[in-house]
Amino acid sequence: MSIKVSDFILQRLREWDVEHVFAYPGDGINGLLAAWGRAENKPRFVQSRHEEMSAFEAVGYAKFSGRTGVCAATSGPGAIHLLNGLYDAKLDHVPVVAIVGQTDRSAMGGSYQQEVDLMSLYKDVASAFCATVTVPEQLPNVIDRAMRTAQAERTVTAVIIPADVQQLDYSPPTHAFKMVPSSLGSPSYAPVPPSAELARAAEVLNAGKKVAVLIGQGARGARTEVEELADVLGAGVAKALLGKDALPDDLPYVTGSIGLLGTRPSYEMMHDCDTLLVVGSSFPYTQFLPELDQARAVQIDIDPFMVGLRYPFEVNLVGDAKQTLQALLPLLEPKKHGSWRKKIEKDTARWWQVMEGRAAVGADPINPEYVVHALDAQLPEDVMLAADSGSAANWYARHLRMRGTMRGSLSGTLATMGPGVPYVIGAKFARPDRPAVAIVGDGAMQMNGMAELITVAKYWTDWQDPRLVVAVLNNQDLNQVTWEMRAMSGAPQFLPSQALPDVPYADFARSIGLGGVRVEEPGGVEGAWRQALAADRPFVIDFRTDPAVPPIPPHAGLDQIEATASAVLQGDSDRAGMVRQGLKAKLQELLPGHRHGHGDGDRADGPA
Repeated sequence: MSIKVSDFILQRLREWDVEHVFAYPGDGINGLLAAWGRAENKPRFVQSRHEEMSAFEAVGYAKFSGRTGVCAATSGPGAIHLLNGLYDAKLDHVPVVAIVGQTDRSAMGGSYQQEVDLMSLYKDVASAFCATVTVPEQLPNVIDRAMRTAQAERTVTAVIIPADVQQLDYSPPTHAFKMVPSSLGSPSYAPVPPSAELARAAEVLNAGKKVAVLIGQGARGARTEVEELADVLGAGVAKALLGKDALPDDLPYVTGSIGLLGTRPSYEMMHDCDTLLVVGSSFPYTQFLPELDQARAVQIDIDPFMVGLRYPFEVNLVGDAKQTLQALLPLLEPKKHGSWRKKIEKDTARWWQVMEGRAAVGADPINPEYVVHALDAQLPEDVMLAADSGSAANWYARHLRMRGTMRGSLSGTLATMGPGVPYVIGAKFARPDRPAVAIVGDGAMQMNGMAELITVAKYWTDWQDPRLVVAVLNNQDLNQVTWEMRAMSGAPQFLPSQALPDVPYADFARSIGLGGVRVEEPGGVEGAWRQALAADRPFVIDFRTDPAVPPIPPHAGLDQIEATASAVLQGDSDRAGMVRQGLKAKLQELLPGHRHGHGDGDRADGPA
């Protein structure tokens, strides 16, 4: 019995073990929708409220499952809407396949309704592979190459299928000229550098007296090896934000995040080291790495196109992090855990005291640092965490300590607003047996999160563990940009662009069958977290937080302090609050036990 092209596409996805397709319907994929009906919804069509959310959910699914995410959309506007989420996947090196409709072949080139040049539109985001299916015989090759390329290159691929092609009878490629047969499967591989290059890397690391390690998401599968390496070299380990869950924070030598949202011990370790090892990270901010002539450096990355980009590395090792470290470790000479390692551990312990102090600072009405710090102790050890872009990412980076099998992510490279809620939706489809928490600002919640609560309400009863908590930091301000204007431009808050309306987020959640509570004073914070994490359904907590609490890191430079002061002098709308909260936060670093400067004397802190 003949089947349609659309039937075969879904069949091929099933053969690739695709279980979910995050999508929104439209007449450009009507043939696929009909095939879904005939296939009894396998793979499962997961309906979002907007195609951008479908893409974000596919990204979240891929990030938290380690598998390829698949999303689908109709022609024209639907395909356009996918783009932001697809770029998020591309820039964070996440495998996602987009399947999009197109107008009938007979209408192409005729300025027809919803006709967009999708090959041109997608040629950047899906540069690794993008193809239009015009005859059935192109399948299964096009689907196979899209899936295989996305997995192998950890990137975005796209398949464009005109609406009339979806309705054609499927006929496979034949044993003939200009036919391209295909096969299933994406074999795993784990390259290891040659022994001569490993020896060169060992020579650099063995010669160092003060070794610093920076890891990213590429080191996630090499936790045991990174721990052994840090022990052998007496090193400290800092983490890029996408690698926050690659190593537990309860290890005393793990200095936490690095960069604009990072920690002081990470900053100081990079400032003082004489040797740097980077594993599985393309961390972009050179100013947070050692001075260019300060440290000998080695990089390990599986992607040959990503080595040597951020620092003058002496040795670049192209290989799988786990297997490369396994080959490198026998060549390393154990170092005594002397003053270098002891300083790192002391600075890190002190940092967590500072964070506790900053969380305890009073605010009007609630300190957002306290909101996130209070969550830290209550986190289930198998939780899946997502933070949205904005000041919420600062508190996620600095206050939450990864341990156990916790996973966490955010939009690391694109740093787009709005993926927090769809990320955890995708995560719940990846692991329905684990709890999930999203920390989002009110701007992101208004942009995307509220509508996607409807998606949560539609599907949550299918999840084994019903817990999905969305914490909204409701300060009625687009806070990160407000503080960037103050600190980087010396400009006061511009209320027409920055002020947000107060929305009853918890009330909305309850109105669609979810749980919710609004918290307007500090005494209710811990109880609200307990209530949400014990709830029998997804839960929204509306925390009324103080926009005057500065997300500027403790190692902010004098130029940023001067710029912020300039904003005050120019009549910032919240100048009294920002001065009060900024002084309180900075005071936590000056309490007894904190040492100003180091080495031969005090020094000025570096840029934020």
